[in-house]
Amino acid sequence: MTDDMRSMMAEFDDLESLLQHFIDENQEFLSWLGTRVDNVGEGTMTLSIPYDDKLSNKRANAREDERADLHGGVAATLIDTAGGVSLRTVMDDPFDVRIATINLNVNYLRPARGDLVATADVIRAGGSVGVSEITVESTAPDGETREVATGQGAFRIFRPE
Repeated sequence: MTDDMRSMMAEFDDLESLLQHFIDENQEFLSWLGTRVDNVGEGTMTLSIPYDDKLSNKRANAREDERADLHGGVAATLIDTAGGVSLRTVMDDPFDVRIATINLNVNYLRPARGDLVATADVIRAGGSVGVSEITVESTAPDGETREVATGQGAFRIFRPE
């Protein structure tokens, strides 16, 4: 781990706060979406994005009082991001590796009309490739939480030489 990362980690109370700072300061797209780091553990993490009309698609046959569906790309972004970042939680030095998506599989189960929460679990972290499984849930305005998408990502792990 670099000295810069060590000093940065010392500024934060927990890993969630550090990752949130990194997203807010360095990941403009994720920050624009309102991405929040909810939980980080070994081999797992949870990210969320709050519902926002700017992320939605109105259906032609929707009732006037019905919330619009979130665009599927928002769930896919959570699957990709949570899946890749979760691999860092099983690395000896999580800040000394680079991770790039090789393959991403997203299965949409139903429309999302509320906040999205993605939980990623590492399935395997090999020498150069890691795999994560991710579930995305949405809580509708009526309070019901349901799975809206599932996914699996394969990620290339670039370790220092």
